Amino acid sequence: MSMRWAVVLLLIVPGAGWAEEIAYPEDYVAEEEVDPDDAGGDALIEPSEDERDALVEEGPASPNSGSGWANRLSLETTTWALLPRRGAGKDEGFLQLHPRLEVVKPGFLQVELGAPVRLRMWGGEAGGSLVRKEDWDELSDWGQVVQNLMVGGDAPNFVWVGALESYTLLSGHLVRRYNNRGNPNYNPAGAVVTGMLRPLYVEAFASDVLGARLMGAEVVLDVQHILMGRQPYPMKYALSLSAVHDWGKAGGTSEPMTLAHVDGTAILMSRRKGQGGFELQANAGWGGRPGEGGAWGAVAGLGAEYMSSTVDMRARLEGRLQRGGFRQGAFGPDYELARFQVAGPNAVPQADAPFPDGYSAHGELILSWDAESLSVLGQRHFRLSMGAEVFNWGRVDVDGRLETQLFHRNLSVGVGGVAVGAGQPGARYLASGDARWRFLGGKLYAVGQGGTLLFPTAEGTLRPGAFASVGLGVDNAR
Repeated sequence: MSMRWAVVLLLIVPGAGWAEEIAYPEDYVAEEEVDPDDAGGDALIEPSEDERDALVEEGPASPNSGSGWANRLSLETTTWALLPRRGAGKDEGFLQLHPRLEVVKPGFLQVELGAPVRLRMWGGEAGGSLVRKEDWDELSDWGQVVQNLMVGGDAPNFVWVGALESYTLLSGHLVRRYNNRGNPNYNPAGAVVTGMLRPLYVEAFASDVLGARLMGAEVVLDVQHILMGRQPYPMKYALSLSAVHDWGKAGGTSEPMTLAHVDGTAILMSRRKGQGGFELQANAGWGGRPGEGGAWGAVAGLGAEYMSSTVDMRARLEGRLQRGGFRQGAFGPDYELARFQVAGPNAVPQADAPFPDGYSAHGELILSWDAESLSVLGQRHFRLSMGAEVFNWGRVDVDGRLETQLFHRNLSVGVGGVAVGAGQPGARYLASGDARWRFLGGKLYAVGQGGTLLFPTAEGTLRPGAFASVGLGVDNAR
């Protein structure tokens, strides 16, 4: 929840939330990292000079570091089986090849290119193509070639392109924990752009850089800066305005929708010690659907953060009020499916679906722990990210993911799931899991994945399915 920590924005590639230890130059010391779901919440604000010195200490240049560039090459070869559920569809099997190339100049540029290519082995329609066509049948699908692109490593000014797996736009009252690849046949690359010109901080995003889909921005005003001039610790009192619009013209056609929100944030308590500390925030806001009379909502809550060299904990608890069909966090983890058909008894798109008047309690917890240090990018012995919302009329929405690294980080395991509309007819449940075991010195690894899926159809319904994948990979990460 902090609005002051320095950021390296590293959005995790889908299905690859592992401890990949790329061989960075010897003189590179990682900046304090905040994951995208944390960073989108409140953390993308420039630190003070004292904090910057505490977070990054320059070491002497190593003669072996050369120009400071690092790279990683990898290739995964797996079988990928697509299985129907409840008799919907036919079994399909593919040989999946997933090459990757990553090039890094710490603090300046990070590029990772690659995409899974699925070659048909069995099943499917007679005379079907060798390559699974649903993975490449529209312009937006070519965005998946860009696994990760980051330009400008110093917060708060940078550009990032790639998959948005659990993206939150700053205050999180419009876009929270959003996944732009929730539709398994739609593989766009999203983009996030941030910048600060005191007393303003801006974050803008697009869910699809090659299609007219979800776009939005949030502008934050440092009120204390306006009243008292530049302060050592910015954003103690802040006002923000956010707006998000979905054109609905990529990844399948859907009705356009626009939401807007105004928020105020105040830091009630701040205790700092070395590279860590504790912070307590209060927030309140109001939002609605422009052009839709009577569609509005209000929110108020508290947020807390504790950070040390080995622990990063962020929590939020809010009370929310909904009226006229508006709800906070409408662009959430289920949105890429709900834009075609919402969970619940009303089988209609979210833009047209009625949402009962009422109130709810929303909570979120993001906890990272590492026995050695959190300063190395992607290194986490344990990470839990979970959000839940309980409505007074009986509905419950929950999503989360748990990741752990064991046996000297040779084994990585992750499980995640989404439950939407639990407690109501037509509830939606999705789950997945993955594991990776490194052996022979870590260069070779075995990988397995599996889970359930929902595929949008031409009729606007959702067809249930499942997938399973197992195979081997090799890289020069260690």
